Amino acid sequence: MKLRGLCAVTLDDPLLPRLSALVKAALDGGTPFLQYRNKMASRPLRRAQAAEMLRICRASGAKLIINDDVWLAVEIGADGAHLGRDDAPGGSLAAARDALGPKRILGVSCYNELARAEEAAAAGADYLAFGSMFSSRTKPAAVRAPLEMLSEARRRFGLPIAAIGGITLENAPQLIAAGADILAVVSDLFDAMDIKARAEAYQELFNQAAQSGREQPVS
Repeated sequence: MKLRGLCAVTLDDPLLPRLSALVKAALDGGTPFLQYRNKMASRPLRRAQAAEMLRICRASGAKLIINDDVWLAVEIGADGAHLGRDDAPGGSLAAARDALGPKRILGVSCYNELARAEEAAAAGADYLAFGSMFSSRTKPAAVRAPLEMLSEARRRFGLPIAAIGGITLENAPQLIAAGADILAVVSDLFDAMDIKARAEAYQELFNQAAQSGREQPVS
C-alpha cells in the first residue's frame, strides 16, 4: 500500500457519537488514513472508540492507525500503530514490529531526531514522522523540526515521511514540496466549518503535487 495523503488525527473527545460524526465527515472527504488518539479516555472507552473507528474506516476504505498502543491495534484488528518515544512494548521498536506482524503498519515519531529515525528504520518502521513542524495548539510545548529534515530523512532512509504539528491548508504545500508523504492533521481539519471539504482540499494538494512533478518518489 502506498503511504501517501492526509492522516486525520482524532480529538480527545469522550462522546463517541460526536467523534464518529466528525471522523465520518473527514473520511467522506477522501482521507486515506485515520489515527485514533485519545489521551484522556479510560481503557474501556478507548477500546470502544477504536472499534467504532475501525468500523467506519472499513466502510470507507480508509486505514486505521492506533496511537501509542500496539496491543489495542492487534486486539481490534486495526491496520497499524503509531508509537512515540515511550510507547513501544518494553521500550523496543523491534518488539513492536514483531507484535504487529509484517502486514500491519508501524509508524514512529522521530520528533527532530535523525538518530531516532535511523533506529526506527532499522527496526522495520513503515513510515517516519517528524515534528512539530509549526507551532501547535494540540502540543504547544513540542520540539520543532526544521523543514529540511523531511527531505534529508527521505534521502537517508528511503521510507515514507510524515509531518505533524501546526499543519494548515496554507502551509501544507511547502511540506509536500519538502518531501512529506503524509500530513497528520488535527485542529485544521476537525475545527473546519466543513470537514469534508477541508479533507478534500488536503487531498487535492497531493494530487496537484503529483501532476506538477513536485512529488518526490521514495528512492
